[in-house]
Amino acid sequence: MSAIRYDKGADGVVVLTLDAPASSVNTLDSGYRDAMDASLDRLEAEIEDVKGVIVTSAKQTFCVGGNLGELVGIGSDQGQQCFELIEKLKGQLRRLETLGKPVVAAINGTAMGGGWELALACHRRLAIDDSRVTLGSPEVTLGLLPGAGGIVRTVRLLGLERAFPYLVEGKEFRPRQGVEAGLIHELASDADDLMKKARAWILSGPPSVQPWDCKGYEIPGGTPANPRIAQMVFVAPGMVFEKTKGCYPAPRAILAAIVEGALVDFDTALRIESRYFVSLATGQVAKNMIGTLWFQMNAAKSGKSRPAGFPARTFRTVGLLGAGMMGSGIAHACATAGIDVVLEDMTIERAEAGKAHSRKLLSKKVAQGYLSEERMAETLRRIKPTACIGDLAGCDLVIEAVFEDRGLKAQVTGETEACTSEATIFASNTSTLPITGLALASRRPDRFIGLHFFSPVDRMKLVEIIVGEKTSRETLAQAIDFVMQIKKIPIVVNDSRGFFTSRVFGTFVNEGMAMLGEGIDPSVIEQAAIQAGMPVGPLAVSDEVTLSLIAHIRDQTRADLEAANQPYVPHPAEAVLDRMVGTFGRKGRASGAGFYEYPRDGKKFLWPGLREHFARPDPGLPLKEVQDRLLFVQVVESIRCLEEGVLTNVQDANVGSILGLGFAPWSGGVLQYANQYGIREFEARARELARAYGARFEPPRLLVEKAGRNELFRDAAR
Repeated sequence: MSAIRYDKGADGVVVLTLDAPASSVNTLDSGYRDAMDASLDRLEAEIEDVKGVIVTSAKQTFCVGGNLGELVGIGSDQGQQCFELIEKLKGQLRRLETLGKPVVAAINGTAMGGGWELALACHRRLAIDDSRVTLGSPEVTLGLLPGAGGIVRTVRLLGLERAFPYLVEGKEFRPRQGVEAGLIHELASDADDLMKKARAWILSGPPSVQPWDCKGYEIPGGTPANPRIAQMVFVAPGMVFEKTKGCYPAPRAILAAIVEGALVDFDTALRIESRYFVSLATGQVAKNMIGTLWFQMNAAKSGKSRPAGFPARTFRTVGLLGAGMMGSGIAHACATAGIDVVLEDMTIERAEAGKAHSRKLLSKKVAQGYLSEERMAETLRRIKPTACIGDLAGCDLVIEAVFEDRGLKAQVTGETEACTSEATIFASNTSTLPITGLALASRRPDRFIGLHFFSPVDRMKLVEIIVGEKTSRETLAQAIDFVMQIKKIPIVVNDSRGFFTSRVFGTFVNEGMAMLGEGIDPSVIEQAAIQAGMPVGPLAVSDEVTLSLIAHIRDQTRADLEAANQPYVPHPAEAVLDRMVGTFGRKGRASGAGFYEYPRDGKKFLWPGLREHFARPDPGLPLKEVQDRLLFVQVVESIRCLEEGVLTNVQDANVGSILGLGFAPWSGGVLQYANQYGIREFEARARELARAYGARFEPPRLLVEKAGRNELFRDAAR
């Protein structure tokens, strides 16, 4: 069966319907390419009887782009094959737009990447007026660039300056926004209206040539030879570097293709774009990002870790204990997903303040045009603030988001279970306390689980699900159902102190503080992290979490271990932490002072006292050494988590580390970092760091075994 249906009407209008067999979406794979070749051959043979062409889709989406499975399999030595493949794809689109007949893209659903490039090759673009339809060129987010003419056509449609955000940043847009930008010509109310308008336009006898193929056509705003554009081009590389810190080759390649392509004719510009595409597609960064941010991310989104054999559960009412930052954020996530929420706190005023958090977030969306007043009111009606814990009766799930104190959590667990049913799941949003220990306060430990959200909840997509010793498989399955229902991404880990994300996060901030204690300049520590690809330095993020909370968690850990007659080994960072909190009273951003100063009318800056109080003879560490310490300590600890069974698969390690920790996305996540570094080389470097800085860098047994076999961290096919 062909991936494109060819239907010619009595009026001479040919409809090419994308309909990839055995797939829910259309991609520009080999089946599409073969079908497009055949369709173009037939169009050219029947050209005298053809009035025009409509390109549309039989799927719910239009086309989601290139086949990433094909791309990720291209080796570093297959540049020529990659170049030929992308040039063939370009050649087909060029044949389509120079057919001599008007061609319309009838966009009935999402058109992304190569799918949007196909639409750009049509003379007219119509789209259904639906805010759920997403359009654009997001290739940069996967380490690639639009390689099927997307850069060249976008620049010639919009000009260099206006094209930048769509290409360099991968800005996505909706159909109405596309009309405003000049990327979509007309909107349709539904699928029938879409085809009716497409056919009517063709039969009106419009021009059948692209603007850039018309004699005398000039790029809007001018080329880089224009002084104003030249000035913009001059500063653009610095702006790109400021955002990427040199870790991501794709934005630089896109910028180069934009500028160089604007200086030459259309077909030469296409070849320039192809060569930059090949350099990225055969490189390691794109493979890292595609592997994790596409394949592993989609597997996690689809609930790949869900235990089989249990019917799916839909949650109708969720209770929140605690209306602080986390509780109000989780309540907002539930309400926006259509779930009724009971938001409980000690006083009705605090509960109402938690609801006000949702009102603030929703009002911002209304002001931006993304949400109607009616939808905002409907969402807010779902949140019921209360100071009565008895109002939780009837909830399908109750999530406690109270302070990290074992006694307090035990108290609210008992009070909640006294008024809820046997079927109610009780979840703790704790970030560090073991779930098995917290479940001791529960009369139904099989229905007790950890749901660790990340702050701010409205922006952070990850939820770490923690399974206690007595948590049932059914409870886990239903917890995954809930996370997917509120459109978050679940990873599943087994119980331990700090679980996976908090445990690994602790190694990052502790290493930063330890280096400060060694006399390394704080600005070097912060910049090393950022230039390695972390979103923020360890000292800055410690301030955000608050140093007092870090100290509290440390004290709780020490007390728990001592109570269990287990040894507690102090970390070199603790001397710095204790001086900051105890001696200097600098407890983090919330208290107005931490590693940074927070002036009311200016940007934060590193506290000058850091150099005064922690200065030692400069150890002279190269920036790369500081970066290795900050990255390796996280990767080594992640491997320990996998070895101990806290992590059960590579997918959750990589996805969780990027979404939860911000671990260098260019690397593909913590375990992919070791893969791309080279397993044997990574083990050898870890040993070097262990000899220099301590046992925290010592390669775990699992790493040693992998290095011995030169075996990558990969999940078995499931």
